[in-house]
Amino acid sequence: MADHSETDACAARGLIEFIKQSPSMFHTVAAIRARLEAAGFTYLPEGAPWFMEPGGDYYTQRNGSSVIAWHVGSDLPQEGFHFQIAASHADSPTFKLKAVSELEGPASYLRLDTEAYGSMIDYTWFDRPLSLAGRVMVRNGSRVESHLLALDRDVALIPSLAIHMDRSVNDRFSPNRAVDLRPLFSAGELTRGAVDALVAEELGVEPEQILARDLFLVNRQEPRIWGAADEFVSAPKLDDLMCAYTALEAFLALDNERDVSVYVCFDNEEVGSHTKQGAASTLLRDTLERINARIGRTPESLVRALASSMLVSCDNAHAIHPNHPEMADEANDPRLNRGIVIKEAANQHYCTDAFSRAVFSALLDNAGLPHQTFANRSDMAGGSTLGNISNAHVSMHAIDVGCPQLAMHSSYETAGARDVQLVIDALTAYYNTDIQIDGAEAAVIA
Repeated sequence: MADHSETDACAARGLIEFIKQSPSMFHTVAAIRARLEAAGFTYLPEGAPWFMEPGGDYYTQRNGSSVIAWHVGSDLPQEGFHFQIAASHADSPTFKLKAVSELEGPASYLRLDTEAYGSMIDYTWFDRPLSLAGRVMVRNGSRVESHLLALDRDVALIPSLAIHMDRSVNDRFSPNRAVDLRPLFSAGELTRGAVDALVAEELGVEPEQILARDLFLVNRQEPRIWGAADEFVSAPKLDDLMCAYTALEAFLALDNERDVSVYVCFDNEEVGSHTKQGAASTLLRDTLERINARIGRTPESLVRALASSMLVSCDNAHAIHPNHPEMADEANDPRLNRGIVIKEAANQHYCTDAFSRAVFSALLDNAGLPHQTFANRSDMAGGSTLGNISNAHVSMHAIDVGCPQLAMHSSYETAGARDVQLVIDALTAYYNTDIQIDGAEAAVIA
């Protein structure tokens, strides 16, 4: 058996605990905020005045589902400065309860009325114990207040149709989301209104106080490290909580006083990012503009800073599949437990180009850290992520990277256990390197 270091195992266990704390994007941001608060970061609400000083640590949030944190270097250059940013996302594909979320019948059944959030592998949601998590808006006198909700028990399940009733199920299976993917909630003990009654009981309020809710189905299968050599980590939501976690660990360990280091975790990447809290929103630009102003720089200084800045977009990458290696590009086929993946696409669905690849590869080489490449097969369109979306609103040099994984968008995904620490190390090297960019002509890796 391979002898993995305790550091690698500790990092993988840390990821598992983070995922267990993050059943919805609202819980993910709450978990991140708790880590930031414990590390001494000061919360600056968007609607309040901002004050900051050299060497200070700060964060803000929007909608309870996106967060940005930053460290103001104590040795910023007087003439020009720059940002070094790593951005991931807090959401994952799942099913969201509709506003009227109960379906009575057939017979005495009570089912949940849901719709897809993102693009998931539907069949992976069948025959699994499911729970509910998200936020609930509650009336409290003249106030409307937001409450986090995460039920710590199994309350629903999507049952498969028996093979005796569909003999061809193993030949083809394309479930209809309006028919086959209705979660079973009760066999007759509960009736309409039971969802709000359950939520109210959990929150300690009356059902009539519940005004609205953003609740999602949660796969209750426990995350775990597994394999005869403990090579794998499997869990719900590895895409993209694995990157959210590794980037956060790197950010909290940074040692660089020559720039403004920034950590971002956006919401709504899985549904296009075009929300007030997504990568296409004003959140990042608003934050960088206010940082620039609060450290006493001019609007022109911000334009100059962005021209010298770098964004690392962190979203997981496809590892070569053990049963379908033909689906990977022959030369750009990442492996598990071989380190961070740099993603590139000619159609610009990834923001990597030769300049950003060279800079990022050079700093990893300086640190003696492994890195891999991913590109789609030339006859496949592939996916996209938040890098270019964000970069269209706050433009700077940027690169797309991720942790290699299998079964992306399954309700239970798999990655390499050793990659957790390898990616933390890679992003720590990025944050700790003073990257001095001169347009697109040159960069000094200090």
